[in-house]
Amino acid sequence: MISRRSLARGAASTATVAVMRAVVRAVTGAVIGTASCTAFAQPAPYPSKPVRLVIGFAPGGAADYVARAMGDAFGKALGQPVVIDNKPGNGSSIAAEIVAHAPPDGYTLLIASPSSISVDPALNPKLSYTARDLAPVTRITTSPLVLAVNASTDIHSVADLVAAAKKEPGKLNYSTSGNGSAPHLGAALFSQVTGVEMTHIPFRGGSLAIQSVLAGDTQLTFGTSPSVLPMVSGGRLRALAVSTRERSPLVPNLPGMREAGLPDYNLEFWYGVFVPAGTPPAVVRKIYDAAVTAMQQPSVKASLARDGTEVSISASPEQFSSFLAEDGKFWVKLVKTANVKVE
Repeated sequence: MISRRSLARGAASTATVAVMRAVVRAVTGAVIGTASCTAFAQPAPYPSKPVRLVIGFAPGGAADYVARAMGDAFGKALGQPVVIDNKPGNGSSIAAEIVAHAPPDGYTLLIASPSSISVDPALNPKLSYTARDLAPVTRITTSPLVLAVNASTDIHSVADLVAAAKKEPGKLNYSTSGNGSAPHLGAALFSQVTGVEMTHIPFRGGSLAIQSVLAGDTQLTFGTSPSVLPMVSGGRLRALAVSTRERSPLVPNLPGMREAGLPDYNLEFWYGVFVPAGTPPAVVRKIYDAAVTAMQQPSVKASLARDGTEVSISASPEQFSSFLAEDGKFWVKLVKTANVKVE
């Protein structure tokens, strides 16, 4: 005969088992739920959305030209659209500031020249960024600047230009893509080497600077090849020389500065890709690999070569960083010795 006490113990045991099963189910559910949430919280593989490519100059200039020449191929290599965003002004430092303060996730990139990386911080210590806030990915192009004048002038050579500038100091106006830009530094170096005095008229991009010379508001420019050469071909500008010491294979019909009578003058210009500092190395590498793939496309190389720009990829992000350390010394020294100021 089963006692009431035995029945009670049995019922209690059954209840205990039921409670324990409920607890196990709850804990298991919580673990599965946590695992599911963790899985959902993992970021999608880079890149999973369009990439923004910021440029510090107005449309129509050399930086814009390079970005658009590589943009489609770069996007295909990344597997996402590349959106080009022109943010001109202040010698391209506005664009650099935007990227320097962007999230370091690989979705905001900068195409930059020496001006925003080395020159602007040297000229203006009040900027809200330094070169350390931007991580180098790769150099993508190199080219000489082109010294050009309005085709209606009587200036047909570098010697003519020096003579005209010395005859009336300060009367000749030269246009550039902005304070601290490579064209500005190119003209400053020219004045330093020749001892001439000219007046600087800065604009918010290379295309605007060229338009100024075409209109006769300024008489000359040290412009980037993509900005100047189409106007030379059209007969509206007269090119006098390239800014490198020797002739450039990119523009073989123009003398280098040694041949033009200025053996101490030498300046080469480049563009590179940068990301915000702190961007994960794996993401930087994907951007680098995509840039290499894009710039090696025959159509990209041919498009750039037509206007005097050579594809020049760094061996690695680390190699580009080493290059910048040395290259920056040249530009900063030029800023100081030529007494370039923010105007």
